[in-house]
Amino acid sequence: MDFTFTEEQLAAAEAARGVFAGVAPDAVPSPALTTGAVSEHFDRELWDRLAQADLLSLLLGAEYGGAGLDAIALCLVLRESAKVLARVPLLEHSAALATVQRYGSAELRDRLAARAGRGEPVLTVAASGRTGHDPAELAVTARRDGGTWVLDGVQTAVPWAYDAALVVVPARTEADRSVLALVAPGGEGAGAEDSGSGSAGVTVAEQVSTSGERLGELRLESARVAARDVVAADGAWEWLRELLVTGTCALALGVGERVLRMTGEYAGKREQFGHPIATFQAVAVQAADRYIDLRAMEATLWQAAWRIASGAAGALPAAGDVAVAKIWAAEGVRRVVQTAQHLHGGFGADTEYVLHRYHAWAKQIELALGGAGVHEEALGDLLAAHPLG
Repeated sequence: MDFTFTEEQLAAAEAARGVFAGVAPDAVPSPALTTGAVSEHFDRELWDRLAQADLLSLLLGAEYGGAGLDAIALCLVLRESAKVLARVPLLEHSAALATVQRYGSAELRDRLAARAGRGEPVLTVAASGRTGHDPAELAVTARRDGGTWVLDGVQTAVPWAYDAALVVVPARTEADRSVLALVAPGGEGAGAEDSGSGSAGVTVAEQVSTSGERLGELRLESARVAARDVVAADGAWEWLRELLVTGTCALALGVGERVLRMTGEYAGKREQFGHPIATFQAVAVQAADRYIDLRAMEATLWQAAWRIASGAAGALPAAGDVAVAKIWAAEGVRRVVQTAQHLHGGFGADTEYVLHRYHAWAKQIELALGGAGVHEEALGDLLAAHPLG
């Protein structure tokens, strides 16, 4: 078996490093120094650079101006973005766009794919459900009414809701099937021209994430969405959710790797009793344990991304590998930042030092789309349904 990345995947990661080289993590707005959201909008300048580098269209086919790459390439780019705390909707936009290409109608793909691959319109996904602890597809109901679908319900903690022109909203039909509706929220930056739906019956209420980013609670009251803007293909929501969760694992890995590197550099310079603290056995053992966490996070991430990219069969559905990856990502990134704070001492809590920003981002990523406990339960359900051996 060949576990190496392809030249095209490595080229995407190299291009991402070039784009993100100009991002200074210590200049990223700090939630500890800001009342409310750290900013009203994401980093548009960085978004434009990503578009110019063709990194927003990685998963699109050549017919839409994309590179035709896969989930592995996307995760390599997301990993680099997290190392510098890049404030862009790269995961949500890319995952939504890939789902439209894979499951959407030809008319929807032709109308949306190429433009979204250039960064306009911006897409996001409502994936947290009503409370953040319930299945997202059960938080909104959808019923067909002639040439439109009527949506009712609430989706909480929608990332970049105030910047997105379209929000991909999972909903449940009367036939107990999941559909994906492309809703124009009508907020700042939204463009109803990107959808035949308009924004009647759609409101957005501001929320703030642990990392300080501006989220939105999306409320739908008899909101009408044109049938052409609804993806009703079987498996579309499940595939999108798995890609989102796996991408979140890539973000966790990027944060964890940068934090452990910072910790190593600090421990190599910080002296106690005339010696760098990195030479103390207790410090070295803790750092080694966190290195093991990162390698486990990495191995499970690439297994999940490979299952999504290849569609290969396994003892469990791909959702099992995705659950294992998120369990390691959630617990691993938490342990990495906690150890980093401990080994940095009081310096780690200094708001003039960048580590506290990574800590806030790590906590947000840990719980996004379900913490370790949620995915342990999901994995248990899969094992019960697919006995091994």
